[in-house]
Amino acid sequence: MLTDPIPQRQRRPPLSPRQEYEEFVLQRIEDYKNQLSREDLLTLADESVQELEAGPDGQLVLTEILVLEHVDRLIKKRLRLPGYRRWTGLHQRLRAAQRQPTHWGLPADLPLDRLVGCLEPGDLTATLGSGAAGAAFLIAAHDLPVTALAESVEAAEAIESRAADQALTRHVQVYAAQLGWLPTDLTPAVVVLDPMVFAHQDASAQVRTMTSLLGATVQGGIHLVLPVEQRGAVRSLAPEALLNHYSGWPVSRGPRSGSRWFVAVKP
Repeated sequence: MLTDPIPQRQRRPPLSPRQEYEEFVLQRIEDYKNQLSREDLLTLADESVQELEAGPDGQLVLTEILVLEHVDRLIKKRLRLPGYRRWTGLHQRLRAAQRQPTHWGLPADLPLDRLVGCLEPGDLTATLGSGAAGAAFLIAAHDLPVTALAESVEAAEAIESRAADQALTRHVQVYAAQLGWLPTDLTPAVVVLDPMVFAHQDASAQVRTMTSLLGATVQGGIHLVLPVEQRGAVRSLAPEALLNHYSGWPVSRGPRSGSRWFVAVKP
């Protein structure tokens, strides 16, 4: 058994603060538009046209792009979105908190920071189960794309809603699908699994799902199987119950005094 099988790799550079601010404003504007009816959007467009015509540049030809840009400005004003300087301080504090496991109700001793640190540019990540959503958000908070596989439509919608609340939608792609199904282009370097996803599944579903995930994972890829004690899980759903799927993979377990999780590395 290895004491530290997680390889050390170079992390990709994050977006600049200005790029993150522009993404934040764009996401908030798009979320607001999605909540409006078609009639409300048309009313907003009419208001925008009237303001442009009454302004000092009213003689300009009002192209569709010009109107849409002014609509966005109206929405930004209506939402009272902070300016760049104020947002920077707020955002930095939020992102710092989001990069901690405890922010998402996860055990503090999970090696998620090390998993994020081992990712190289172009690496893909995935989580399985609604109980792994916090790990998906933590990965996304490092400006890394993550595919979240949910066990139901309701679970997928809950993940999408929370990602939007935390301004992480851009990095989180959510799927609700039958266990064992994976997007054809998903070849993850890091996978975080919630054993509780198998709570109401038969053994064949577990085998099918694990076979798919293990097969899709790239060589040297890492699986983190989360602890479940804090949710009152039965023994058969403890992380150790999945160890038999990792025959031949170097495995490292959490400290005895900490939470029960393990990490496996694909040889």
